Amino acid sequence: MSMTSSVPADAALLGAIQESIPFVARPFAAIGARCGLTEKQVLDRLRALKEGKVIRQISAIFDTRSLGYASSLVAARIAPEKIDSAVAVINSHPGVSHNYLRNHDFNLWYTIAVPPTSRLGLEETVNRLHQLSGAETTRLLPTLKLFKIGVRFDIEGSATPTDQVKPAYTEASRQQAGPLTDQEIEFVRRMQCDLDLGPEPFVEVAGQLGLSFEEAAAMHERFLTTGRMRRFAAVLHHRRAGFGANAMGVWAGPQDDPGALQKLGETMAGFRAVSHCYLRPSYPDWPYNLFTMVHGKTAEECEETLAAISETTGITNRQALYSTREFKKVRVRYFTDEEIDWEKAYGSSAGSQPTC
Repeated sequence: MSMTSSVPADAALLGAIQESIPFVARPFAAIGARCGLTEKQVLDRLRALKEGKVIRQISAIFDTRSLGYASSLVAARIAPEKIDSAVAVINSHPGVSHNYLRNHDFNLWYTIAVPPTSRLGLEETVNRLHQLSGAETTRLLPTLKLFKIGVRFDIEGSATPTDQVKPAYTEASRQQAGPLTDQEIEFVRRMQCDLDLGPEPFVEVAGQLGLSFEEAAAMHERFLTTGRMRRFAAVLHHRRAGFGANAMGVWAGPQDDPGALQKLGETMAGFRAVSHCYLRPSYPDWPYNLFTMVHGKTAEECEETLAAISETTGITNRQALYSTREFKKVRVRYFTDEEIDWEKAYGSSAGSQPTC
């Protein structure tokens, strides 16, 4: 199924569920009221869109750092003949959620998260993956500042590549909070699962957690207020939804002017077509410290947005990295036994000196 074969109401429905699924007794009735549909129509259409692989998952979208996890984007330079074996090793880590081949000398790009209970920690875990994968060079590119995160595809078709919009989730959305309680960890484990497409799914979730519906709703609200949960919403298969291109725009901003970097990041994040915008470290062999993910129906749309960003910011030292193969794209699964098992299997290192 693609969006070209769907009924007209699907565009409004997909737009609504990308923004939020309300934590109420009958959430799909509430969404239907927003879209001019009955509860049954919403559920029937969502089941069809899931079956047609337009909707990837409906679940909580948590903020990794706010849950106590350490995470990073990683760029690796790997010989072409070693790509398949390297991918197998890297994808074996349960905290690797995205892994792509991109058109650059740094050709393999992945994201990784490790839990607060990790014995190795983030840097040593990436070092082990560097060794095990046979990478020539590996660069750790953690987020130094978050300017925007939140994919929301313009299914309705009302946007242009240069449109501006206020980011819904930024660094300011994160609030200080203590370590998660056991009950909160169970909440995370349950809410990260794909939502059941029945009339009262959150009532069932509350029962599974041993909470009243009001208690579960209050916990949900606390997670949103503190920024631990960015939203509870649907994630789409972007190609099935009609967005066949995505470019990672990388920009060489000033290296020693935090104020200028802040303004540049905020400006870039203001473009509606930008779904992610970060400040990351640079290296002698990687001068780019500002990152923008741009989605479009075509590569030309992506290039239009990147050109507009360049014109607005004045940055001309930039590149557009396109994914040529997708090796892994899943949600991070938090607080699982698989994390512990991986460290037991691969955690021992031949030497303590980092090689990446």
